[in-house]
Amino acid sequence: MLDWIDPASPAAIAALALCFLLVLAFEVSNGFHDTANAVATVIYTHSLPPIAAVLLSGAMNFAGVLLGGVAVAFTLVELLPPTVLTPPDGNPALAMLLALFLGALVWNVATWWRGLPASSSHALIGGLLGIALAEALRTATAPGQAVDWSQAWAVLRALLLSPIMGFVGAALLFRLLRLVTANGRLFQPTTPGRPPALWVRLLLIATCGGVSFTHGSNDGQKSIGLIMLTVIGLMPAHFALNVATPPQDLPRIAAAAAQAAPLIAAGDTGSEGQAAADAQRIETALRGARQVADVPEADRAAVRDAVFHVIAALDRVGNRKDRPASDRAEAHRLHDVLRGTVEYAPDWVRLLSALCLGGGTLIGYRRIVTTLGERIGRQHLTPAQGASAELVGAALIGSAGFSGLPVSTTHIVTSGIAGTMVQAGAGLRPGIVWQIVTAWVLTLPATILLSGGLFWILAGR
Repeated sequence: MLDWIDPASPAAIAALALCFLLVLAFEVSNGFHDTANAVATVIYTHSLPPIAAVLLSGAMNFAGVLLGGVAVAFTLVELLPPTVLTPPDGNPALAMLLALFLGALVWNVATWWRGLPASSSHALIGGLLGIALAEALRTATAPGQAVDWSQAWAVLRALLLSPIMGFVGAALLFRLLRLVTANGRLFQPTTPGRPPALWVRLLLIATCGGVSFTHGSNDGQKSIGLIMLTVIGLMPAHFALNVATPPQDLPRIAAAAAQAAPLIAAGDTGSEGQAAADAQRIETALRGARQVADVPEADRAAVRDAVFHVIAALDRVGNRKDRPASDRAEAHRLHDVLRGTVEYAPDWVRLLSALCLGGGTLIGYRRIVTTLGERIGRQHLTPAQGASAELVGAALIGSAGFSGLPVSTTHIVTSGIAGTMVQAGAGLRPGIVWQIVTAWVLTLPATILLSGGLFWILAGR
């Protein structure tokens, strides 16, 4: 459907501009959808007024995006096959971008409207998998080759284990608090005129800020990667390659490409043979360059395309059990050297993502906050429950952000609150818990179908 668009035409620019607006809208929805998990505890324990809590959370989300890395951003991007990221016909990846942003955004808004704390991370990953599988159907590619399943399973394991760890960790910490303190007010719902003790309020405020910061450092990265895909489509000459790559790194990158070619070519024929040729193209482009800006603007998109094909092939080599351990280790090393030329984000992209995530925190948070504070358990949230859930959440989300694994803030904090409710003997409301779990279970298949179906229609057969 979009294959008729000339990459340089006004229609292509308009479509990419729409993609740009959609990814910003998704990041805003991520802010008011997921960040409600951070402010629910301080609001329902009356540790901070709602406006103050939301302002604090928005500011810490902003800081988290700016100070976080880009490992999570491109962990997700590498789930897509190179032919989708950089279509061989020269067209910008319009179908992929529109399908991904529309599918994830529709699911985010739908679950928020129902007041259900579903995961923006799951929505994005489902969209990416749906697009990759739809591309496999379009090109008659085996599903095993359409997705880097080792990478996908690593991501999905993190998303599966994180709510279990949140539930168990928060429940254990809550039990420990009951054993070490005799302050009964910690374990009773508060009222506006009777807030918790000052030290408890400070702890809850600190954990609210911690969860918000780590949420920004993890979830903010996802939008950074998506914004980069869009601006590369809009202005490939300027953003296809990282022109800020230090000049002294270029010989090392060119050498890595030269070493990758025979390593890849030693595998099967077909895509490996093409990837080996792409490795030689990278070496040729960078070998005589004093800086990345020396690569002709007209060639940068093709070099970026070659890099993605090579790192995908190196991933396959690194995951093949029939290759010697030394080959697999070398493939991973070369992959990490080459990816820096295409996996980066300028400061203005970080700032834009931070503004959208922080701004989204300021609006629309009430629906999810009400669910977490009132509807999950049979009693309102207590200070001890809030502190336990937030402390565990900040620790898990923060460690995931630095390891490059995209975990779900929603799943961790919601599960943590549920764990403390069970440990406190307050009980859970089966109806709302069932709705939340159903939304969690359906997120992946729903977004796979939404984004995959949209991609199938938009990309044409």
